[in-house]
Amino acid sequence: MPEIIRKKQFIKDFRADQIINDIFVVKFKKPIEPYKNGYKFELRLGDSSREIMYKYWGPPEEAKVKFLYDMIKPDDVVLAQGRVNEWKGQLEISANEENAIKILSKDEYDIRDFVRMGLKPVEDMFKELTSYVEKIENKELKKLLDYFFNDEKFAKRFRESPAAMYIHHGWIGGLLEHTLSVAKLCEDIFKIHDGMDKDLLITGAILHDIGKLEEFSVTTNIKVSTKGMLLGHVTIGIEMLLKAMDQLKTPEEIKLKILHIMITH
Repeated sequence: MPEIIRKKQFIKDFRADQIINDIFVVKFKKPIEPYKNGYKFELRLGDSSREIMYKYWGPPEEAKVKFLYDMIKPDDVVLAQGRVNEWKGQLEISANEENAIKILSKDEYDIRDFVRMGLKPVEDMFKELTSYVEKIENKELKKLLDYFFNDEKFAKRFRESPAAMYIHHGWIGGLLEHTLSVAKLCEDIFKIHDGMDKDLLITGAILHDIGKLEEFSVTTNIKVSTKGMLLGHVTIGIEMLLKAMDQLKTPEEIKLKILHIMITH
């Protein structure tokens, strides 16, 4: 089994004039273009801290540059060499034919170098969230929550899913952390507005973002899926809820209230 290669330094700590020999995930690549000494291309590289442009200044042989360019795909993890330069106030990595770039296999890197992990223990958060589920007294709402959270595949995805690509809980376990926070807020709101239907309130809090399980996909990046891009997590969540409530034969009034919570979000 190949040895795992870990990052030596994260992009956020790069400084101008550094020589870099490190691993990155390829976010996207720009087409090959001619320049005065040959052909060049650019890659957008990233790690769990930040992103940076990588500029490869290749030789005059276009076919040679194209061969290297075609080998590299978005989401690949690469071991790249080069020098950190500053251009128009932004840091970038500059490389040429002498600087190696190697594509790593999946067993040669650790995903944690490229996708952020939450600081709070996932299993502790999930245990706390399921304690909210266990306290639901309304039988129909409890059946709906159990439909999802007693499904091991759903529960595993829920524990691991991000809530966004970047800012809003954009890390592994982010959806769970966000959902738990909303449930806690709703519990505090009920202490002030105790005339509300607490079971409905907490159920809505727990289920409001389940569509994010299909909105995002996680590889070496957190990315919006095609379905997520075209429909969005609210619509996806409504689809998931309708399927569950139809199977459970949820009473119409409860069904409408849960759908209202999802739609108004």
